[in-house]
Amino acid sequence: MTFLHSNLGKTRLYTPFSNTAVFDGLGAVTSIANKQLPAASLPSARLFDPSVLGLASTHISKSHISAKRSPSVTAPVSPASDNSLAQKVLTDGFSRELTYLRLSITDFCNFRCGYCLPNGYQGKRPKNELTLDEIEVLIQAFAQVGTKKVRLTGGEPSIRKDVSDIIELVKATPGIETVAMTSNGYKLGKHIKRWQQAGLNQLNISIDSFEPEVFQQMTGFDMLPQLLQDIDTLLATTDIKLKLNGILMESTAYETLLAALEYVKTRPVTYRFIEFMQTSDNSDLFFAQHAQSELITQYLLENGWQSHQRGHTDGPAIEYSHPDYVGRIGMIAPYAPHFCDSCNRLRVSSLGKVHLCLFDQGNYDIRDYLQRQDVEGLIQVLHGFMPIKPEHHHLDQSNSGMMDNLSMIGG
Repeated sequence: MTFLHSNLGKTRLYTPFSNTAVFDGLGAVTSIANKQLPAASLPSARLFDPSVLGLASTHISKSHISAKRSPSVTAPVSPASDNSLAQKVLTDGFSRELTYLRLSITDFCNFRCGYCLPNGYQGKRPKNELTLDEIEVLIQAFAQVGTKKVRLTGGEPSIRKDVSDIIELVKATPGIETVAMTSNGYKLGKHIKRWQQAGLNQLNISIDSFEPEVFQQMTGFDMLPQLLQDIDTLLATTDIKLKLNGILMESTAYETLLAALEYVKTRPVTYRFIEFMQTSDNSDLFFAQHAQSELITQYLLENGWQSHQRGHTDGPAIEYSHPDYVGRIGMIAPYAPHFCDSCNRLRVSSLGKVHLCLFDQGNYDIRDYLQRQDVEGLIQVLHGFMPIKPEHHHLDQSNSGMMDNLSMIGG
């Protein structure tokens, strides 16, 4: 079996969000550095009223966009009248309740998967990733606006030496019911016990192929046998709910499906196919390897599998079960019609920037609130984002927004 690799062949120094610009006097940042945003696109006037936040002006124009925050900006003050925002669930303009936070704690990844980082991670890992204290403020604010589930993502989260401390912090936050993490499983056996003790509820591990040679070809690591052994150890010694993820590729779809069916026959594991998503870095590979999700779902339905309703805090996967199988098969199909209708997620990058959609055109910097430990101010800002959260992405138009690669905020 031959796996097609991207022929981009370019060397790129990856610096996340280097084109982010700051609006003077506001706590919001966008990467659309040379465009004046229409008034309708801004958070509510109440949120950014100068008399409320103590700011000099709320007028945004090209002259207000700069690379640095003005040192004269006054920290927002949360008025008593806005205390009602705490405990009010984040609800966007399309009546979707956002109860699920995906928090990237690093953009660094040691794998070299062609669909995500065609040339591997270039450059050095940033030194200014969110600190434990900043993450604590972030989680407190999100918990007070209805977040029930937090997923730690990357890059590769286990790269951070304090990942267990982060899990423990999130788990101990009142209001957070589920702590999940997505990992490539590198040295999983080393981490299992500590993650269990820290309170990890769910773990997603990437396995794009059950064939060792193909796995190595896709990731750059010859470690599949050890990873599968570590997974069996996790299943036998912990109560962590496990899901496996694999990118749906034209050249490997059928073989991977058969292997996944055999794997979940006797294991309480969900294997989920993720439809290959195009970004600006993987276009060649995308057009060579993109396969329709119906290839999998049609096979399942024709062979006695039945779909299940998604839970309120679940991600976008549709899962299928069969009476003769212990585990399940799932499908994440971002190109399917109405995929975004039930979106319940917000994303925050490892540098403290909010993404209202995985494939949005901009991001918004909330780090000042984290550094000032301003939970109330952050709650106001989060509610202010709700009118501008987009209804859906534009992947069907080959538009991935500012998403150069999926390691930027963990997919």
